[in-house]
Amino acid sequence: MSTPSSAPDGAGPADAGILAAVENAPSVDGAPGKREPGRAGRNLPAAIGVGVGLGLLVTVPLFSPYRWLFIGVLVAAASLGTYEIVSALRRLGAAPPMVPLVVGGATMLVLAYTSGSEPLFLALALTVLACLVWRLADPAEGYLRDVAAAAFTATYVPFLMGFAALLTQGPDGPRRVTAFVATVVCSDVGGYTAGVLFGKHPMAPSVSPKKSWEGFCGSLLACAVAGAVFFATLFDANPLLGVVYGLAVVGTATLGDLGESMVKRDIGIKDMGDLLPGHGGLMDRLDSLLPTAPVAWLLLTAFVSVT
Repeated sequence: MSTPSSAPDGAGPADAGILAAVENAPSVDGAPGKREPGRAGRNLPAAIGVGVGLGLLVTVPLFSPYRWLFIGVLVAAASLGTYEIVSALRRLGAAPPMVPLVVGGATMLVLAYTSGSEPLFLALALTVLACLVWRLADPAEGYLRDVAAAAFTATYVPFLMGFAALLTQGPDGPRRVTAFVATVVCSDVGGYTAGVLFGKHPMAPSVSPKKSWEGFCGSLLACAVAGAVFFATLFDANPLLGVVYGLAVVGTATLGDLGESMVKRDIGIKDMGDLLPGHGGLMDRLDSLLPTAPVAWLLLTAFVSVT
């Protein structure tokens, strides 16, 4: 996760110019891109403060007697994330319909929490269908582009987030969500720390030049340890299964981070927004969590008995 002072290894002058333009590009709502000095490119105090605040926003309703409040937090996050994605896609000329995406996303999360995985898939299909119908009111030009963007948004944000809602089911739901979110945080912290201290070899210089292989190794170590500890303490399960779980989280979290970076490179923006100081937009925090949620749900369901 080091920040090269010039073009990354293997990148030519043209690549360097593109990367420099994106690093200084505005976020989707016109706010300046992040330009804080430092090897990892973050305003660390602000990032820590926002991270603690987000942690409280998740844990307080999750462990309260009113667990459904956590679903309200997910609905708000999905709505904001959908807004950021739609705003970004409009820079490419796409115009996915906002109303059916927000309403359908909220429906996905509520049904996942109350009724399970099958209604979640059904709600996704109905949301895409609603977008197809809603877009019929506009001119035919760009119809396929707009409905494809709508399908991407519905799948990427509320559908994947629906697996976090599935994790809350059952008496040990809060512990499962904790293991999911905390392991992703360990991936981020481990990668950040190792990248700042040792990062020299960019992992994907044309997509995310601050990501290094040394940082990835730090994420692997942090998540393997975290998975073993969480399985042993939260679920009284085999720590070796926790190591497998932790390594899987690293894979999906890293792919999610790189995937969103690829989207931002394609659009030509630095951040998805400026809602969270030191982080960017909300989607800049959800990028690792969203693709990890279904994997966490699948592995925790397979490895851990309901208690």
